[in-house]
This record gives sequence, C-alpha cells and structure tokens, in this order.
Amino acid sequence: MSEAKTQITAVDPAAFIDAVEPEAKRDDAKVLDAMFRRITGEKPKMWGKSIIGYGDYHTTYDSGRKVHWLRTGFSPRKTKHSLYLMGGYCDPVTGEKHGDALKRLGKHSRGKSCLYINKLADVDLEILEEMIRNDWNEMNRRYPD
Repeated sequence: MSEAKTQITAVDPAAFIDAVEPEAKRDDAKVLDAMFRRITGEKPKMWGKSIIGYGDYHTTYDSGRKVHWLRTGFSPRKTKHSLYLMGGYCDPVTGEKHGDALKRLGKHSRGKSCLYINKLADVDLEILEEMIRNDWNEMNRRYPD
C-alpha cells in the first residue's frame, strides 16, 4: 500500500504564511491561522508544500487504504483560500449544520470536504468560526485518538 503524497513536513507554518503573496492573502492567512489555533488549541504543521493543518487522525477507508491526514486546516492558495473541513464530509449531521451556516456565510464555493473563499472580507467570520468549531468537535468525536 502506498503512502499518501501529502505528508507532514518540517517547514515552519509561520514562515510559510509570511511568504504568502499577495499581501492581502497573507493578511487573511494570519487571521485564519489565529482562528484555527484558537478553536483547536493545536500548533499548526505544514502538510506538503501549502497546507497548514491543525491536529491529525488515522483512518482506514472501506477499500482498506490507511490514511493519515489533518483534522482541519487551510491553504492560502493564489485564487482562493481552501479550508479543509473534514467533519462535515464524514458526518451527515455536521454536514447539515454546515449547509445551514453556508446560507449565512457569504460568498464561497465548495468541494466535498473543502470550503473555498476568495477573501475573508467576503464572508461573516463569526459564521466561519462556528463552522470550523462544529467541524473540529465532530472530528474529535469521530476520531478521539
């Protein structure tokens, strides 16, 4: 069985954030980092070249593939911030809570386990924090290790 391509690296997340361009994206990344730290109580780690993760978990898919992945996190990508909200993907109740919150969030788009935001000024930060907190709580319930 092969390892996942995206692994924890030794890169300092603060140094990574300090190098994010443009400046507005960097400023948003600092706000997101502070929010994720406050909600999770976790010190971030870099996953691959561009994902900042908070906490981690292990699971085995139905296919038998074993996975080590971040519990939650984000990546300040050039066009959009990608927020990894795994709890909403894993749990229908949390997914439904996300659905309700998304109606109030502001401008965004979605993937299966990702929330995409162009810039934080486009969204209500209190609702975003609520979503991250619900997601974090579900991941800790589902994967208590």
